[in-house]
Amino acid sequence: MMRLGLLGSDARIAEVAAAAVRRGDRLVAGFDVPEGSLGGLQVPPLGSWDRLLDAAVCDAVLVGADGWDDSRAQAVRTLVQAGRPLVLAQPLELSMLWAYELDMIRRDTGSLLVPCLPDRLHPFIMRLQEVIAATLAGVGDLGTVESLHFERRLIDRSRTTVLAQLSRDADLVRALAGDPARLSTLGGPDPDSAWSTLAVGLTGPTQLPVRWQVAPAGDPGLTIRLQATQGSIVIEAPDDASRPWTWAGVGADRANFDRGATVLGMLDAARGNATEPAAALPAATWADAARAIELAETVPRSLARGRSIDLHREEFTEMGTFRGTMASLGCGLIMLALMVIIFATLAAGVAREFGWSLVGTIADSWPAIVLGALGLFLLLQLLPLLIGATGRPPDADRET
Repeated sequence: MMRLGLLGSDARIAEVAAAAVRRGDRLVAGFDVPEGSLGGLQVPPLGSWDRLLDAAVCDAVLVGADGWDDSRAQAVRTLVQAGRPLVLAQPLELSMLWAYELDMIRRDTGSLLVPCLPDRLHPFIMRLQEVIAATLAGVGDLGTVESLHFERRLIDRSRTTVLAQLSRDADLVRALAGDPARLSTLGGPDPDSAWSTLAVGLTGPTQLPVRWQVAPAGDPGLTIRLQATQGSIVIEAPDDASRPWTWAGVGADRANFDRGATVLGMLDAARGNATEPAAALPAATWADAARAIELAETVPRSLARGRSIDLHREEFTEMGTFRGTMASLGCGLIMLALMVIIFATLAAGVAREFGWSLVGTIADSWPAIVLGALGLFLLLQLLPLLIGATGRPPDADRET
């Protein structure tokens, strides 16, 4: 039996909390959890979130996105720095930099970060992934794969809701078609109304064209269509957790899916307490969640520029951050050195004209000043050797 604490809530965290209570876990403490947000479940309130830092209070913390603000973002950073196991709603913040900051802290502290991205573990998604792999290898029954289409039906089609949903669905895109290398968008000419009809094109290592599109919500949910030359497969994934997913095409089927219980299974596996065999498709890690947020954050730039954007797979490490900072600092020093030379030359001329010996002496010493600054910059390059930093990132697929 696990003791779970809560920091905020939302619909996805409520599903996890309900599944935890059903299997016998306890909700022992909550901070900033609105009344009724857990569908009737009760959780003892805390006067301060820092009680969640104590492992004696709870075994893991569920973090919700509703009411997100800077104070909760700082609380999450502190919890990760303390090495606490966290289940995080996706997305908490549509910021690639914030997500990768958490990932770097996680690597240092060994904190377990489990994102609420359970859909890739649905049997139909794993089955579709196998069909795509077999078809691309030329051994499937569907002929040549032509496209993979995601239709996301939403009631609220505002910018914030659309990007938040894309950051969740992007994980399915990556699980089925690989990590995208290029992203393009298509929307209306009005930036305010473009989100209600947004279409996103993604191409990855399999060269399988992927299209994700927003549609009106007659029935909120997701339709995934794999189109091939000799048939198609359609998966219907309703938002209503009480309704089953359906598979239409080769081997029609339907299956219920408990998202909350699946997330708890991911947490158990991360803590080494799994009671079921591992799924064929690996569970989403925080690195996967951060990459999905990055894809969603790229959409507004593509929409504003009206062109495709190449996506570069970059590992965010302390060494990479140090090198980027040093490169920027080096460019700044070169520009500053040029300005010092110009200013010192003018000052020296004026000093000689008016007989200001002290000013002239200082102006004439510009070579020593520039040389000293550049020498200090070169010495800073030795910092990684002194602190033992490495440029090799840890395995991104591991959470410990």
